[in-house]
Amino acid sequence: MINSQIQHLQESYIQYLEQNPFLGKPQNLYDPMNYILSLGGKRVRPLLSLIGNKSAKGDISNALPIAHLVEVFHNFSLVHDDIMDNADVRRGKPTVHIKWDMPTAILSGDNLLVKTFEIWNKYSGPFKQEILECYIQTAVDVCEGQQKDMDFATAEESISENAYLDMIRQKTAVLLGAALKMGFLSAGGDPLHSDTFYQFALQTGMSFQMMDDYLDSFGSESKTGKKQGGDIIEGKNTWLKIKSLEIDAIKTNALFSIQGELRIEPVIQYWKEIGLDVGIQKLATTYHQQSLKSLDQLKEWGYDVELLEALSHWLLGRDN
Repeated sequence: MINSQIQHLQESYIQYLEQNPFLGKPQNLYDPMNYILSLGGKRVRPLLSLIGNKSAKGDISNALPIAHLVEVFHNFSLVHDDIMDNADVRRGKPTVHIKWDMPTAILSGDNLLVKTFEIWNKYSGPFKQEILECYIQTAVDVCEGQQKDMDFATAEESISENAYLDMIRQKTAVLLGAALKMGFLSAGGDPLHSDTFYQFALQTGMSFQMMDDYLDSFGSESKTGKKQGGDIIEGKNTWLKIKSLEIDAIKTNALFSIQGELRIEPVIQYWKEIGLDVGIQKLATTYHQQSLKSLDQLKEWGYDVELLEALSHWLLGRDN
């Protein structure tokens, strides 16, 4: 159940989003930008920025543009990711390149990225330069992580567990860390404490991704709302497949040679036999415990971390 204060912050951002649509001509460049942002989701990244600001008792009017910057960047990456993945659907709706066309999707994605700098340029709160430096480094990390993910999909040599985890860190977790850190800085928070906020969200992001991989293979379709075994059908190099290959490459490759949906049940059965369902949950728990250490440090410094705890529980306390 979502915390009422988190829900209020979520609603504050959605209201800000609706009040700040992208306007310009030609309209078929700007319509896809507003479309992708309207598709919803948990809005976790803008939420982190708002909670970061609130943790340092800041002015939410400074945090909202930072939250928006993060969400616009995230959606830029989604537009381009969907092109690279040949995805037809995003959150139950046609992806931008399907609803419009490929060139329009590329250009509207590019324009979303440019607009993030316009948003930052209009920001007039504390630590403007530090926020920019954090954002630029994060944007580089995300692009590097996406390239690694694509490289892993076609890699002929085996992928190590550490290489996979580093890819996840760059592609997914760093943006959560940056969202919280930049929100904290928008409140004028102590820069010496900002990296501890960053580490909390980073470790939470890693834990969330591990649980996402777990649920894809072992979660109940009726509760997750996602088709079970999507990553298995795709043959995706997740942590589960990488560890499976480490344990027995011949057996794993034989199972993945089974065509389409027919491979799902035998792969899941084998992974349970070798304890990977337990192993990935343990890894998710390890990251979660590391995030809690950051919270303990923040508590020692006198910060109210109730909302961060609630957000962590909301993200990670999903039903199997």
